[in-house]
Parts: sequence; C-alpha cells; structure tokens
Amino acid sequence: MEEFKKKGLILLKISEMASVIKMPRLSDTMTEGFIKGWTKKVGEKVKPGDVLAEVETDKATMDLEAFEEGTLLHIAVQEGPVPVDGIIAVIGQASEDFQQLLQISSANPDPRKDKLPFVENIDKTRFSSQNQEEITPLHIVSDPDQRIKASPLAKSMAREMGIPLENLTGSGEHGRIVRRDVENFKPGVGAISIQTTQIGDREVVLSQMRKTIARRLAESKFSAPHFYLTTEVNMDACVQARTQLNEISPVKISFNDLIVKACALALKSNPGVNVSWMGDKMVYHGDVHIGVAVAIEDGLVVPVVRNADQKTLLTLKEEISDKATRAKERKLNLDEMQGNTFTISNLGMFDIEHFTAIINPPDACILAVGSIQKKPAVVNDQLAISSRMKMTLSCDHRAVDGATGAKFLQTLKNLLEQPVSMLL
Repeated sequence: MEEFKKKGLILLKISEMASVIKMPRLSDTMTEGFIKGWTKKVGEKVKPGDVLAEVETDKATMDLEAFEEGTLLHIAVQEGPVPVDGIIAVIGQASEDFQQLLQISSANPDPRKDKLPFVENIDKTRFSSQNQEEITPLHIVSDPDQRIKASPLAKSMAREMGIPLENLTGSGEHGRIVRRDVENFKPGVGAISIQTTQIGDREVVLSQMRKTIARRLAESKFSAPHFYLTTEVNMDACVQARTQLNEISPVKISFNDLIVKACALALKSNPGVNVSWMGDKMVYHGDVHIGVAVAIEDGLVVPVVRNADQKTLLTLKEEISDKATRAKERKLNLDEMQGNTFTISNLGMFDIEHFTAIINPPDACILAVGSIQKKPAVVNDQLAISSRMKMTLSCDHRAVDGATGAKFLQTLKNLLEQPVSMLL
C-alpha cells in the first residue's frame, strides 16, 4: 500500500487500485454533508475538475469535483446525508474490482487511527460555492437515465409548493428550471392544481445549515452562562454625520457601517471583550475580526470582516455590502465565514427596538442592535425629540465579567455619540 495524496477530497488508494472518495470536513462545525444529486452516472468517464455531485454543508452548497482521471465505478449514496469521513464514491479504471478497497475503508472508518494511507490536508478550493441559480444540479428521479435539470432554489420552491418538476418548463441555460419558472407556473390541463391556501401541517426536511444553527445555538445557550447589558445611545450626532458623509461619499454609508467601525475601535480599546472561550483556555485576540450576521433563506450566516479596526468607513461599506450580497447568493467562500472574534446582529431595519442575541461560539460576546427611533428625551437638561438606539451586549460570563462588558459599551456609546472621533 502506498500513500497517495490529492487535494480536495479524502481518499484511500492501494497500489494502482481504485480510489475511495470520502466526505471531507470543510469547516470546524461540520459533522456531515448532504448529497443533493449527482451529475455523473456510474460507468461515466471523469477527469480532474469535472463536477461529480452537489453537496450541501452546514455553511454553503458546494460542487464536488473529481480529483483524477478515471471511471465512476460506484456511488455510495445517491441522495441524503453522509457523515464526515463517510464513503461517497469510488473512481478507478473501467471493470476494476474495488470491493476489497470498500471493505478496507468500511472496516477502518478513521484511517488516521489505523495508519492507512489518507489525505489529511484538504484543499477547500476544490469545492466551489456558487449562486444557486447558476448551478445545474440533476434532480434524481425513479428512472436513473431520466434527469431533470433544476437549480437547488427552484427544486426547494417546487417541493414546498407541491409542484412536480416534470410539470415545469425550464427557461434557464440548457433548459434548466430556475426560480422564475416555479413562480410563473400556472396549472393547466393534466397538471396538478395548486391550492393557494393550505390547511393542516407541513413537514420540511431540515437543511444542513438549519441543523447546524440549531445545534450550535443550543450548545451556546445551554453551555455558556449568558448575561446581558443594555444601553441607549443618543444617535443625533451620528445621524447628522451620516448625512454629511453621504453628501461627499461615492457610496452611501449606512448606520450599520458606522456601528461596525465603532465596534472595531471599541474592541481595540477593550481587549477583554475581544476574546474566545476554548474550554480549557481563553484566547485574547490581537486582531479584530467582526462577524456581521446576515439573514438568508435557510437561516443565518456570518460573513467576517477581518482587521475591521484598520479599515476606513468606505472600505468597510464596500466589503460588508459585497459579502452580504454574496452570502444571500451562496457565493461566499468558507474562509470568509469563520475566524470572527466578535459578532454584530442588527435588526434595526426590521423596526425592532430591542432584543437579545445568542453568542456565536467561540466568541465571548455578541452585540444586538435595535432600530433608531425618534422619542422624547432629556438632552442638555432640556426635553427634546431625539434619535435613540438601544444596544444589548450578550456576554459569556466564563470569559467576560460585567464591568469589562460595561466599559466596552461605554466606549462604543461615546464613539457613536461623537462620530468625529472615529475619523481621528
């Protein structure tokens, strides 16, 4: 047996025998991947770079690419979940006997423990996250020779609306079914009628992302002792500063951009909040990497703005907008969604005045930002109408004490109430 290394996938290889492809761990939170469909059939020739299947992870939907030339000899799972290190497929020479290799792989699920050859260094770039409307996955039907081209979003919408894919006509490239085809579908002769009002319960299979969100938030909420600190900020000066900035800025600066900038500076001044709880140790981060929560169709993703304290407002604006857009289109790379040292969740655009957020581990804190509301307030000992905004800091008491969190909020509040200080 010889060690054989290929980037992108975990595989086993014995001499010149076939290679067993296993599900790689593509993020620190991933425990399984979900095979959504295959673009190659058993017996088809493949070459490096060919897309074999579509895999949904806890972070994104990926294309599973071939790593070497050969024939697809075996598909272990046509559609469904596969645990990390679980067998996905076998690639080798046509008519090659691969059963021995499968038996060895099944008998040794963790090659590292049994010293079998394996690929340890996974190159995540071999999986490419793509816009759901641009992917051309194949919908698996009862007849393996008949396949319907449809984007993942279109398949999901059709399934929820009860529309069989065979009743739809694709308007996308090469006749693939896309979202507009589902939205524009009208039942006709021979088609199944769609009820606009549904009565009764509806079951929806959880996506890998939703499963991971549920698991991680439950672990965070019930393992980390949360406490909450709330403050109200006078945003009058910030509103005025934003108006003036947008008169000269080539792009419009949002309040969220100002809040991210202020948080970055406040974290630099209060390093006791820029920490991670790692079980048997704490990590005090020298860099400020802020995760900005973005709501998407399947749940929530957190693109990370690295070294946010060193970037101008204009640079922050462009990066946040770009990553938020690509997050909604499923185009973010995995490394753009991990490594945060602090997280911001802003629901102000939904007119939510105040809420508390669950910590995004291993961060020790998360900031929940509410809407800016005009209300009566005492300003300079005078009753006036003022723009006010509430912020709540959720803290892991194992890592952050009340006074440490309060000092951070005090610094943050001062920066937002005197926004000119952020430009010094």
